[in-house]
Amino acid sequence: MIRRLLAAMTACLCCSHAVAAEPASGPVWAYSMPDIDGKEHPFAQHRGEVLLIVNVASKCGFTKQYAGLQALHQRFQGQGFSVIGVPSNDFGVVGGQEPGSEGEIKQFCTTTYGVTFPMMAKQVVKGDGMHPLFRFLTTSGPKPEAVSWNFNKFLIGRDGQVLAHFGSRVAPEDAALTGAITAALAAPGQPASTAGTTR
Repeated sequence: MIRRLLAAMTACLCCSHAVAAEPASGPVWAYSMPDIDGKEHPFAQHRGEVLLIVNVASKCGFTKQYAGLQALHQRFQGQGFSVIGVPSNDFGVVGGQEPGSEGEIKQFCTTTYGVTFPMMAKQVVKGDGMHPLFRFLTTSGPKPEAVSWNFNKFLIGRDGQVLAHFGSRVAPEDAALTGAITAALAAPGQPASTAGTTR
């Protein structure tokens, strides 16, 4: 009897692990999360746009990339492009590199770097507790892989699918990234809605 119970428990655990490992379904427009002010932000409002979704942090060696991300947002915004910042405290020593509240994060981004692109509430971007959007981002695209550190960048096409994943060391002004954005904007597809990796 005990052996049967153990076998059943083992089978259940194996099944649960298999389900967790399965890629999440897309497109990006299917997901939603709270923004930095606590208001729900459905990604459906970006349908037809090209997006660059970036996990950000205020106390990281790559934090200065905020300036380049803001420049990218301003450069391409008129063509149906947006940067989306998602704060995360998943990396660094004890205490993490994004320990502050949403209010503190917002103040830092706006006063230090003049950020105007959409910022989300703090999320988990790796491991079992990761937000479903990041499960989709890290299991989709030409070369699916986990978020390696702060300021990983996921380029999303107008169809809501992952086109590329750029690591933290790829700066916003890097020609590989700007070229990929330009190509994504030029690619045929649904026009933007007016309504609404190696580290």
